[in-house]
Amino acid sequence: MDTQNKKSIFVTEDGQNLIFTFILVSSLFLLWGFCNGMIDVMDKHFQEELHLSLSQSAWVQFAHYLGYFLMSLPAGWLAIKLGYKGGIISGLVMVAAGGFWFLAATHIAAFWAFLLGVCVIASGLTFLETVANPYTTVLGDQRYAATRINLAQSCNGIGWIFGPIAGRMFFYSTNAAGQSTGAQTLWIPYVAVAVVVVVLAVVFYFANVPDIKTEDDYHLDDSNNAVPETEAVPNRGVAMFTLWLNIIVLSAAIGMIVSAIAAIRVTDDGQLSKIFAAATAIAAVIGSLVFALRSKSITHHSIWTHPHFSGATLAQFFYVAAQSGIFAYFINYMTSQAPITINNANASTLASVGFFCFLTGRFIGAALLKKFAAHRVLGIFGICNVFVCLLIFLKLGWVSMIAVFVSYFFMSIMFPTIFALGIFGLGVRAKKAAGYIVMAIMGGAIMPKLMGHIADKYDISRGFIVPLCCFCLVALYAFLWPMLSNKEAIRGLAVRNEH
Repeated sequence: MDTQNKKSIFVTEDGQNLIFTFILVSSLFLLWGFCNGMIDVMDKHFQEELHLSLSQSAWVQFAHYLGYFLMSLPAGWLAIKLGYKGGIISGLVMVAAGGFWFLAATHIAAFWAFLLGVCVIASGLTFLETVANPYTTVLGDQRYAATRINLAQSCNGIGWIFGPIAGRMFFYSTNAAGQSTGAQTLWIPYVAVAVVVVVLAVVFYFANVPDIKTEDDYHLDDSNNAVPETEAVPNRGVAMFTLWLNIIVLSAAIGMIVSAIAAIRVTDDGQLSKIFAAATAIAAVIGSLVFALRSKSITHHSIWTHPHFSGATLAQFFYVAAQSGIFAYFINYMTSQAPITINNANASTLASVGFFCFLTGRFIGAALLKKFAAHRVLGIFGICNVFVCLLIFLKLGWVSMIAVFVSYFFMSIMFPTIFALGIFGLGVRAKKAAGYIVMAIMGGAIMPKLMGHIADKYDISRGFIVPLCCFCLVALYAFLWPMLSNKEAIRGLAVRNEH
């Protein structure tokens, strides 16, 4: 690659060099990586402090991802109204509010209070993810959109390394008598995050954050008569099928919310499972009927008539489902399945090693995405993780333990690459599309419950059958992307045959 192409990664077509803006936006990725890393350690903390089963402790993950589910569409709408800058500042303010709430939650000392704080912080992070992810794809030459978002998400990996370390320090702290003091010091890292976030909000207020529009490759902004329907929506049948699958997935999310509300009074897991199944079935029937009545009225102006986008929401749902399950039960795996004895504190440290593997994968993945088509790299990483999860499922001692760390490496590029593939060519509607893709993060609230149920009945190794199936679906989307998008690859990232 020549010198000019290297420079163009952060230079737009009109000559703006946006590397400083990119660095500033990348700091947001570090922030939510740190918060997410602490969530995974908090999960095990509540299991022991409140004597919860694995499936019950998954409510921590549910509260976290519920914030994403509830706020993703409002975040996309606000990003359109206020622009990238306004959306980012709004998100930072909400994260700060959630961080300061942990002071009150510590005094209340009830599980619901901590869950509320987790949900509020996640709601703020939703704004940041909805805005920052698509924004990184337009901060330079469009050919390197997937490369930029993976580089920015590498900061996410750095935050994830330090999150478990902070969790170990404050969630598993003890006094001189060896008694746990984690419940009293849990607020400290969250208040620290709130203070940093307030400073970041001030910096963003005065910084140059231009509102750049992505290219409208699918003519979504053209009039109905300007573009023939056959040209604008060549895969309408596939698009409608993937849209219906999204409705089914949304029904499962609604079922999970209903069962969460029911959990206030119902404590039996079996009864909650029945409530979840019934609510999901009712929502699926209603959603399918509405879809049948309205599907013909959906024109090429809608992002849902482009299956590379609607497929991305499904792929993101299942990827985050796999990721959150592996992250949430990492400590459980190390303390129960490892061939050597490992305690909670040491397992928290090992979680940082896992996130280092994750970060390494991000950097290597970003380099690969400069040379090879994004969908091919995603597909290969997905297949590799299917194999890795199979090794964990088979309980092969040291081989399985090492495979857990390898899974972090191959997960690394999935979220940002799916994001870049999903919003490709959607023009100004990329902000709206980003809201739906972030909404798909709700998968992280549903699948850990299933993985936890399997682990409670058998063991955590057997629970890895859930992420194994999820990675199969991610790989399927990746290899089908050229057919879904009618493009060979994103902006010539390996369109040329020499690669």
